[in-house]
Amino acid sequence: MRKGGISLKKLVNLSVIAILIFVLSACSKPGGQQSTSSPDNSNTKTSTVEEIKPEKGAQLLLWDNDDSEGEWAKYVAEKFREKYDVPVKVEVVSHTDAPGKLQTDGPAGLGADVFSAASDHVGAMNTAGLIYDNYYADEYKAHFLEGAISAVSNKDVSGESKVYGFPTSVESVALVYNKDLLDKMGFKPAKTMDELIQQSKEFMAENPGSYGLMIEPGNFYINYAFLGGMGGYIFGENNTDPSDIGLSNEGSVKAADFVKKIRDEILPLKKEDITGDVVSSYFNEGKLLYNITGPWAVNGLQEAGINFGISPIPTLPNGEEPTPFSGVKGYYVNAYSKYPQAATLLAKFATSDEMLMKRFEMTGQLPPTQKLLDDKKVKDDEVNAAFALQVATAVPMPNITEMQSVWSSMEMAFTSIWNNDTDSKEALDKGVQQIKQSIASQTK
Repeated sequence: MRKGGISLKKLVNLSVIAILIFVLSACSKPGGQQSTSSPDNSNTKTSTVEEIKPEKGAQLLLWDNDDSEGEWAKYVAEKFREKYDVPVKVEVVSHTDAPGKLQTDGPAGLGADVFSAASDHVGAMNTAGLIYDNYYADEYKAHFLEGAISAVSNKDVSGESKVYGFPTSVESVALVYNKDLLDKMGFKPAKTMDELIQQSKEFMAENPGSYGLMIEPGNFYINYAFLGGMGGYIFGENNTDPSDIGLSNEGSVKAADFVKKIRDEILPLKKEDITGDVVSSYFNEGKLLYNITGPWAVNGLQEAGINFGISPIPTLPNGEEPTPFSGVKGYYVNAYSKYPQAATLLAKFATSDEMLMKRFEMTGQLPPTQKLLDDKKVKDDEVNAAFALQVATAVPMPNITEMQSVWSSMEMAFTSIWNNDTDSKEALDKGVQQIKQSIASQTK
């Protein structure tokens, strides 16, 4: 429920819920009663909560992305109407724009009842009182990937971690390679970063003007795969403690030194000359062996006619697996919804196994449950099966509000390391100091 007070209209809504279902407690969910104790994840047994029903006369607004995701949202809306006799209007509002739009539209009563958002917005949305917690949290903890649940969870005002979202998809970056170029060189996809660097040197020696691997030096979304794998971390305890920043510890410094090694041995370009567009152009023109990117790049590679393959990012020099971020999209219930029960049912319906598999079929986005990842339809899809392997070692992107202070500070730190050969420890220490200053300014 919203923090910092409840409007009269909100109280009326909650009172109706209480009458329909159960006595409403101070921290109830849209269904009007507390869930029972957490499930034992060692088996399939889950605690049960009373099934909620849509309010009389309910009609819902759903925000989601355009294109294939939008088509899936319309499919869900129609099937939901058939089952519950509740009409759902679908509007195009991107998952990146929805949280900001809800800041003004929510209190005005104009926001969607259910909307799609990326997991890194959960902390800000929760702090602003924009979203309800997931009434079916215990059920979701037992069925969905642990990383997906962690990504859509956040601490409430009492400090207790709660599940807020209904995960719809999960993704991560992986190693994409040009099969034809590897075959021409007699290479197999690299299993270690040392092997990848050696292959890159040989390829570049025979193909002037080409590169073995390109990464955007200041892109912390990519660089964290190295930091986390080498012992660095962002915020202490499960990336939820902003008082404990590990971005300049020994592991992070080693990771930054490794990024320098990539620059020195196989990528002697300035940061400004290695943009995402440049990397894509080199790969599509057959001048790049390896790229680290995500499923969003697949359509472009297919349209360019590239014979590509995908595998997990190679093992790091310390023998550990990289830890790229996983991104989780999910549906969230607007805390200002006039019909919180119907909205909760829609979010739950959309994230049923049936609807999530339909989403995979329509969008190609990986479903956030192990059961569906093990489904033959997913495993027989070469591209998605490869990304699914990387998801296994990925870590959820931190979703607390303090994470917004990290991106620019780390970009500046790694840019200084890459372009100016600044000592890694010195640059990272400065970046951490900037993060702390930014966090402090936001809390005043």
